[in-house]
Amino acid sequence: MIPIKPARRASIAWPSEGLTRVPYTLFQDEDVYADEQDAIFRGPNWSYLCLEAELVNAGDFRSSFIGDTPVVVTRDTDGELYAFENRCAHRGAMVCLEDQGNAKDFSCVYHAWTYNLQGDLLGVAFKDGIGGKGGMKPDFCEGDHGLRKLRVATLHGLVFGSFSDDVPQLDEYLGEEIVARIARVLEGRTPVVLGRFTQMLPNNWKLYFENVKDSYHASILHLFFTTFQLNRLSQRGGIIVDPSGGHHVSYSAVDHAAEAAAQAKAASDYADQKIRSESEHRLEDTSVLAGTDEFGDGVTLQILSVFPGFVLQQIQNAIAVRQILPRGTQQTELNWTYLGFEDDTPELREMRLRQANLVGPAGYVSMEDGCVGGFVQRGIDGASDSSSVIEMGGDSAESSESRVTEASIRGFWKAYRNAMGY
Repeated sequence: MIPIKPARRASIAWPSEGLTRVPYTLFQDEDVYADEQDAIFRGPNWSYLCLEAELVNAGDFRSSFIGDTPVVVTRDTDGELYAFENRCAHRGAMVCLEDQGNAKDFSCVYHAWTYNLQGDLLGVAFKDGIGGKGGMKPDFCEGDHGLRKLRVATLHGLVFGSFSDDVPQLDEYLGEEIVARIARVLEGRTPVVLGRFTQMLPNNWKLYFENVKDSYHASILHLFFTTFQLNRLSQRGGIIVDPSGGHHVSYSAVDHAAEAAAQAKAASDYADQKIRSESEHRLEDTSVLAGTDEFGDGVTLQILSVFPGFVLQQIQNAIAVRQILPRGTQQTELNWTYLGFEDDTPELREMRLRQANLVGPAGYVSMEDGCVGGFVQRGIDGASDSSSVIEMGGDSAESSESRVTEASIRGFWKAYRNAMGY
């Protein structure tokens, strides 16, 4: 049977300028939000769920989400990973109420319908009634009432899930360049979770995903980057945008020999543009800036995103994954997981912990990202007939050696339009 695509609730007339214009109504409209859940998050895409390292033993589980749909990821006694919707087939209550743990099965607290680690229905309380009275109908079949299951795929310790049978294999979905950049950070390594944060953002989820893909703003908005020479647009680097547009990598590297000579010129360039690039702020303890080239390529910053809501970051030696979850038209849940690795030396582990202060809700670098989306959300209130202008670097959604471009943002909207049928 050919799956029937849900009818769209929202009708969007995209501006004639194409990817360089984005209607503000997409960040405000409730019908658009509902369509996104069907077409994107429950559609033919892979969404990040958790780390394999969080599911080591049989019975280990982790609660997660795909869009606004709660799911559970487990490792069964056969050693395989499974994922299913966290919604009892009986009356819709969540069957797993904890973030993570170890269990033999899952039993709904409401009426005690019980499911195994693969989401199959094991038993129904008082299925046969009491004293020959009540109970389920004789033709009730437990096998017909399991939890809705997801496809599961893993890559270098990352666990992804999809509700769709039509989505390509994960490596094909990502493409060679994105897979290679994930492998650069994670291949052959066993992650160790160093910490977690959950951050609620006062803006639509797409505004944060735009921000992640926006290399143009990084050394303008983030004063810490330019004050301490961690990231300037003059540094060697580039943008990778995969053919679908949905996935991207932004990276920069420090050429120490050339950097000393370029610093004065870069400072002058920022001053000429009247961009705040220096401040009176100084660090009492500069050890947070100390890093090591653990990958041997000089790249000090790599931000990688996977459509529709995953980020893998390397900022110096601070490694983290981010999960972007929509929570209505004007709120986003952002989950941060900070990573080390089993083979870290004590010195490298301490370095990662210090550099964790750069990122997260109160990070020296990323704290501004937590509020700037809210500035946009408030600024476009009442402007649903207007559009943003995304022309930096041209009008294409292609890879670039320059980071003074919005190509990867245009790439996101290319993938978004394709998924939504706009």
